[in-house]
Amino acid sequence: MGRSGIYVKNFSGDLMYRSFKPAPLPPNPPVNIDESLQIKLGDARQLLGELNTIASLIPDDKLFIYAFMRKESLISSQIEGTQATLEDIFNPHTDELKRLEVDEVNQYTKALDQAIELSEKLPLSNRFIKKIHKILLSHTRGEHKNPGEFRNSQNWIGHHSSSLADARFIPPNVDDMHAAMNELELFIHDDEFNIDPIVKIALIHYQFETIHPFLDGNGRIGRLLILLLLREYGLLTTNVLYISYYLKKYQTEYYDRLNNVRNNHQYEEWVSFFVSGLNETLKHTINMIKAMMKLQNSNINKFAKEHGKTKATLMALLHYLERQPIIDISIASKDLGRSYNTIASAVNHFVKLGMLSQLNTGKRNRLFVYDDYLALLQDGTK
Repeated sequence: MGRSGIYVKNFSGDLMYRSFKPAPLPPNPPVNIDESLQIKLGDARQLLGELNTIASLIPDDKLFIYAFMRKESLISSQIEGTQATLEDIFNPHTDELKRLEVDEVNQYTKALDQAIELSEKLPLSNRFIKKIHKILLSHTRGEHKNPGEFRNSQNWIGHHSSSLADARFIPPNVDDMHAAMNELELFIHDDEFNIDPIVKIALIHYQFETIHPFLDGNGRIGRLLILLLLREYGLLTTNVLYISYYLKKYQTEYYDRLNNVRNNHQYEEWVSFFVSGLNETLKHTINMIKAMMKLQNSNINKFAKEHGKTKATLMALLHYLERQPIIDISIASKDLGRSYNTIASAVNHFVKLGMLSQLNTGKRNRLFVYDDYLALLQDGTK
C-alpha cells in the first residue's frame, strides 16, 4: 500500500470503478516537520494562547459565540453550494424561496451547539459523530440520506450530474469505509505516536474527508470536527474559532491539497496549508473580537447617561442585537420579555444614535439592522 493508500477495483453491474482505500494514520514515513512548518506551528500555539486570553476577558462571551457559530454555519454550508447570505440567516422574515437553505444553515448551528455540549460529557467517537450528523441532516433536504448512520452504498465526488463512471474522486467502498473509520477513531485517542496535536488534527481532517462515511454532510461534519479536536486536545478553551473562513477563501486549493495527498502522498503540503489556514483564522478571529468589543463599548458609552429601567432596557436590547443583529420589534419584545412599546422606544433611541437603521420600507413588519455589527460578521461570507 502507498503512503496514503491505494485505489482498489470494485464492480457495480458491468461497471468497473476504483475506490480509494486510505492507509491508516499516522503516515509512514511520518510527516516531515521542517523549519518552515516548525515556525508555523510555533505561531499557531502563540495565537491560540492569545485567543484564549482575549476570549476569557469577554464579560458574556455567549453573545459573541452565537454570532460566530451562525457565521461558521453559513460559510461551511456555502462551501457545499448554499447560496444563502448572512442577512438571510438573521432575517426573521426570510423569503420562503430561501427557507430550505436557511433551515440547513440553522441545523448546522444546532449541530455545532449540541456537539460542543456533548463534548463536555463524551469522548469523540464514531457514535458521537453519528449523533451530530443526525442533528445536521434532520428537517433538511438531506433528511432522506440516512441521518446519523454511515452509508451502506458507494458514494462519489464530482459535479452534480456526475456518476461513478466520471466521478472526480471515489471514497472507500463500504467495507473499507467501516474499517477506516474504526482505525480513525483509535488514532484520535492514541498518544503512542507523540505527534504534534495541530499536525494530528490536520491529518484527521484529511482522513475523514477522504473516507466520506456519510451519504451527505461529510464536509460540514469534517470542518466541525476541527473545533472539537482543538478543544479535545486542550488547545482551545473558547468556541469562537472556525476555520471555514479560510477554507472557503482558498476553496480550490483546499480540494487540490486533499487530492494531492491521495494521489501523490503529499501529507507535508496539506499539513502546511492547514496550519497556515489555522494561523490566518486565528489572526482574523482575534481582530474581529477586538473590533466587536470596541464597538460594544463605544455604543454603551452613547447611552451611558441614561438611568434605571431605560438604561437596563437599552443594555438588554444591545446584547440581543449582538445575538440577532436584524430584528422585528414584535419578536424582540417577546424574546426580551418587555412590552412592544418599551422595545419600540429603545429601537427608536438606537436609530437616533445611529446604531440601527430600518432595513425595509413601510410601516408594517419593519426590520431594523445593527449595521456596524453585521458588517463585521459579513467578512468572508460573500
